[in-house]
Amino acid sequence: MTSATPDSPVSLEIAVTSPAGAVVARDGGADRVELCVGLELGGLTPSQGLVEAAVATGIPVHALVRCRPGGFVYDADEVELMDRELEAIVRSGVAGVVVGALGADGSLDHDVLRRFVGTARALRDDVEVTLHRAIDHAADPVAAVALLADLGFTRVLTSGAAPTALTGAATIARMVSAAGPVQVMAGAGVIPADVPALVATGAAAVHLSAKRPAADSAHAGVPMGGADDGSAHFVTDSDVVRAARAALSASA
Repeated sequence: MTSATPDSPVSLEIAVTSPAGAVVARDGGADRVELCVGLELGGLTPSQGLVEAAVATGIPVHALVRCRPGGFVYDADEVELMDRELEAIVRSGVAGVVVGALGADGSLDHDVLRRFVGTARALRDDVEVTLHRAIDHAADPVAAVALLADLGFTRVLTSGAAPTALTGAATIARMVSAAGPVQVMAGAGVIPADVPALVATGAAAVHLSAKRPAADSAHAGVPMGGADDGSAHFVTDSDVVRAARAALSASA
């Protein structure tokens, strides 16, 4: 079982969408951030300027590479695009990248994943590579996680194939047992009160967005797209970050 020990405490990752969010996470005690845009869509690739600005804050940045919302079966053009995005992001100094791809049968797309890992490590061999929550859409997430070490992954983010990490905790524990040297990070719908139960799974890290609606950011004007309901955008909440850090410290 690859689990947290007193010598390797459970780490805290915060999903952020801005340099300001990275600063809030850094100052609140997070170990790293996952940087993306479109959290309400499950996260999409951040712009080059956003990556550079987040890296400049000093906290380790792990940038998501996901070219569109929806499922995780990609055509050749989408794979080529994400491969190019990977190159640009790694050159920007990130500590890690977050990728994923599935086959039509729900298995891991080994060819695409090997390509992504190879692209990242060819530029810098110390880049960490995380498999994102595509794992939760795999036909058998527990069997899939056992293959990640051979594919070169550092860690995997998972809810245990459940709507939230808390409800998927039993499966997360099984994934920890199957993962070998790959770190299992529990995430999805996490609040600080969930931390003790997620630590008990043996997960090496806990991931949450720690978000709240930005003040005065809602609008009642003309919709900007089919998914625009006029609601506020989200920012990183310093109180939630600190509460999660405190919960991890108490669970150590």
